[in-house]
Amino acid sequence: MMDCKNALTEAGGDGAKAEEILRVKMGNKIGKLAGRETSEGTVQAYVHATGKVGVLVQVECNTDFVAKNEDFVDFAKDLALHIAASPQTKYVTEEEIPQADKDAEARVFEQQAADKPENIRPKIVEGKLKAWYKDVVLLDQEHVNGDKHDGKTIEQLRADLSAKTGENVVIKRFTRFAVGE
Repeated sequence: MMDCKNALTEAGGDGAKAEEILRVKMGNKIGKLAGRETSEGTVQAYVHATGKVGVLVQVECNTDFVAKNEDFVDFAKDLALHIAASPQTKYVTEEEIPQADKDAEARVFEQQAADKPENIRPKIVEGKLKAWYKDVVLLDQEHVNGDKHDGKTIEQLRADLSAKTGENVVIKRFTRFAVGE
């Protein structure tokens, strides 16, 4: 509450400017929160209306107070819906991708760029790898419900929730089930 009051005072009563000031200040706190161990959280599920696709997702935080918070639970449910709609998603972070898989994709992209000038091939490969990460890495993806989330990535939504709750919010893992796969 004091942070809000101080931001409003600093902004001269301008709510939008105060919100911006808070986001800047909370950005610093988010960095500090990232190192805190998570020991609470929730597991949420989404099953598509057809009954042919289902997702389980585990999202963790620091306290049971936040784990039971409506915003936190809604984030986890919304995340499960996103994963259900994104069958190519395999990893939470880029760091989880095995190096062998990254190398294999890079080799394919290098072969695809073989007819391009040699000096631009590395840039082409790098660009294609980044695009591939957006397909397979959850945190790099824009939420499928772009209208609701203003085109934000899952990482931006996670960081916003972390700033709002004042806790480290971590997407631990997920599993997507689909009939026929």
